[in-house]
Amino acid sequence: MLLMTLRTLSVRALSGPAGNRTLTTQPITQHPESHKPQDPPAYNGQSYEEVVKLRKQYLTPNVTSYYKKPLLIHKGSGAQLFDQEKSYLDMFGGIVTVSVGHCHPKVNAALEEQLRTLWHTTNIYMHPKLHEYAEKLVAKLPGELKNVYFVNSGSEANDLAMMIARLYTGNQDIISFRNAYHGASPYTMGLTAHSTWRYPLAGVNNGIHHAMNPDPYTGIWGGKHCRDSPVQTTRSCDCQEGQCKATDMYYEQLEQIFKYSLPRGKVAGMFAESIQGVGGSVQYTKGYIKRAAELVRANGGLFIADEVQSGFGRTGEHYWGFEGHDIVPDIVTMAKGIGNGFPLGAVVTSRKVAEVLSQALHFNTFGGNPLACAVGIAVLDVIDEEELQKNSLEVGTYFLKGLERLRDKHDVIGDVRGKGLMIGVELVADKETRQHLSAPHFVDIWEMCKDMGVLFGRGGLNANVLRVKPPMCINRTDADYALAVIDYCCDQYMKKRKRGSRR
Repeated sequence: MLLMTLRTLSVRALSGPAGNRTLTTQPITQHPESHKPQDPPAYNGQSYEEVVKLRKQYLTPNVTSYYKKPLLIHKGSGAQLFDQEKSYLDMFGGIVTVSVGHCHPKVNAALEEQLRTLWHTTNIYMHPKLHEYAEKLVAKLPGELKNVYFVNSGSEANDLAMMIARLYTGNQDIISFRNAYHGASPYTMGLTAHSTWRYPLAGVNNGIHHAMNPDPYTGIWGGKHCRDSPVQTTRSCDCQEGQCKATDMYYEQLEQIFKYSLPRGKVAGMFAESIQGVGGSVQYTKGYIKRAAELVRANGGLFIADEVQSGFGRTGEHYWGFEGHDIVPDIVTMAKGIGNGFPLGAVVTSRKVAEVLSQALHFNTFGGNPLACAVGIAVLDVIDEEELQKNSLEVGTYFLKGLERLRDKHDVIGDVRGKGLMIGVELVADKETRQHLSAPHFVDIWEMCKDMGVLFGRGGLNANVLRVKPPMCINRTDADYALAVIDYCCDQYMKKRKRGSRR
């Protein structure tokens, strides 16, 4: 039972640590009204109807929007987004991209200062921001991970990491997980193992192998002792403290790929998200990643950590998600939260590995441009100054424990998982069988949450997982409101379902 929910919630532009925002709360017992921080800021752009018309006429038809009636967002501030009519608590952060808050004043100021002096030169000339940023970024990484190449997106970063692994090892084959998402470019589409994200193109799977996903909730093995999270699945498990039998069995399946599908002792590398993002915030069984990395290296390959969503303090306990697996990767890819919404990505590796790029010319026109580097520096500073990693741990754990209570209360919530502010809430039709909630029923709950002023993402192969990855500046009051909305919407859905079953 939640002790406090919100009748009104006001979040203003950040001017310091997350806790300094102005919030107004009242305890309520039933319907948590949509929060209304102030009147929405004036909007002077094209009408909603005109935007819909232009979108249909000029954008390619694959560009789709969330919700039955898509939102027309025109302003953001902190953890708030605004359309023409109301404000929303953003619990998805622009697909895990807005790390320090919408329009953070320090990041805005850094960008504004840079655009008045130098926009672009490319790397054919030196400019100071590139080198300043490179030094600050690699200082956040352990071991020999001290050489960085800047790109513009996560797909570009993973493209480059694939090429580096193959060049360095002289091998072709690469392993990723089923349920993984590493990009949608023609090259990274092979790494991505979701049928919904794959086009029928020749050569996409060239040299790519998908390992069984070591998922303790929906996988073949695993249960309530198997993942590194404040909240465990309710699924029964034979594992003992300090020993995960499920990991042993999933690891045996990985070994099968090496025995039957690869040239003996020859693999280029393995990619792994530290926590799967698009796949529905899936965590692996304990100890699996460390053992997998050792197996890959023993067969001549490199281990690549995809930190596009889990990096920069989001998981709370560590700055990088891979640190939670007790490994130091050979290559790290990053994007999204690195730039708080500015197009920016990076590949970080050792000098020894990076030297393979000198075999031929490789060039990225916009990678590491002055504007992106100025933003990247400011983002790193804000994460440190406002202790957003610590905030992710404290608020994220608080939120996870609240979600755990809701899981135990509502039959429609099958699983709650994650670390810090990288959270998944899996909705099910049947808790015993873990049968996923079908799309129309999921959308009922999801749309209700939006109507009440809270925006969640949607993920998982069956699109039945609420993806909770807000700006890392949210506080407990924001979490309380989001919990109240989920509680109310699940309750309304279950009442509706029971009424329907009686007809």
